[in-house]
This record gives sequence, C-alpha cells and structure tokens, in this order.
Amino acid sequence: MQPEFWHERWSSNRIGFHRDAPLPLLVAHWPALDLAPDARVFVPLCGKSLDMVWLAERGHRVLGVELSELAVRQFFETRGLVPAIHETAAGAHFVAGAYELIVGDAFALEADVLADCAAVYDRAALIALPPDLRRTYAATAWRRLPAGCRGLLVTLEYPQAEKSGPPFSVPADEVHALLDRDWRIDAVERRDILANEPGFVADGVTALSTVVYRMARRG
Repeated sequence: MQPEFWHERWSSNRIGFHRDAPLPLLVAHWPALDLAPDARVFVPLCGKSLDMVWLAERGHRVLGVELSELAVRQFFETRGLVPAIHETAAGAHFVAGAYELIVGDAFALEADVLADCAAVYDRAALIALPPDLRRTYAATAWRRLPAGCRGLLVTLEYPQAEKSGPPFSVPADEVHALLDRDWRIDAVERRDILANEPGFVADGVTALSTVVYRMARRG
C-alpha cells in the first residue's frame, strides 16, 4: 500500500487531503442508510478525519485503519483523548471513547476484525490507490466485510491523463467491476467540484466530479 509515500506525506505535513470539517456529502447521504445509533462503522485509510467525529456524534462506534501512527496519535491528541493501546496481528489498536483506530494495513485485516461492522465509509481509500492496489483492496477489505453491511463510497472522476494521482480517478464502470460481485451499488449523487479545487485547476485538469455510491453487502 505504498507505506513510504504516505508516511512521508504525514511526516512532512503535506496533507492537503485532510479537511477541517466533515464532508458535506457524508452529512447529506448518511442518514438514508438508516443504521442503528450504536452501529460500528469501518473507516479505511482514516487518517485523522473529522468525518469520524461526525459519525461518533451520531452515536456510532468507529473502527478505523491507518498506516500512519502519527496521524492516529494526532487524532486522539486533538480530541483530548488518551487511548489505551494493545497489539494484535492487525497492528497497534488505539482505543478511547467511540474510537478504535488500528495502525496497520487495510489489506491485511481479517474477516474476524470486521465481523461486527454494520457499515463502511470510504472517502479516502479507494481513490488513494493505483489500479492494481484497488483490485487488491476490493478483494480483501471490502470482501471481508459481513453480509448486510451498508455504507457510502465517495470517488473522484477526472481525465486521468491530465493529472497523476493520488487521488486517482475511479470511474463508475471500475467501481462496478471491482465491487459488483459482493455489493449492491447505487450512485446517489454526482457533483461537479472543479471550481472548488484550485489545485486540480492549477494542474490543468479540465473536469472534476465527486460521486457518492450507496453500498449494501450481498448476503
């Protein structure tokens, strides 16, 4: 999962992907999943995202996985939480309040770690990976989530030849090719965001959309 790349981004504070507020698309579309308040939500490549705080404020329990221990420690420090830490085969688990964040590899999480996850929220993971790793990710973390799991997947679409990722463009046909076997997939919103992303404009990108998919794991 290109750990050196992400460790360097975090250590040098080059984290333009980190946002200082919950994603509006999460706020808009999460309620339609109709989850129990105490549902456990899997958040892959979670970083120190404030989306996790928003989910916890809804009563959910958050299970995140992140390669960077620095990001995980910063998340708890910013919340004023002192996590208990224990080691398992999956990595170091940092646990406090509604949050359990694993410093480890999302590809390597076994099904038993994810067994009680009622939902998944992927805003940053699929689009962070090049095509070969997207296939691995779909065949591991997503496939190991339990039957009945529901969630949101957020992607980007832009002319890939105009910019090298990450974040990468993941078109709808690829989302279906990766996940149709195990998931029911419904695109619920496609939004043009180029005007709000000056970095993409500066790189010469001519079109940029974000797409939200509602996901349901097949039984």
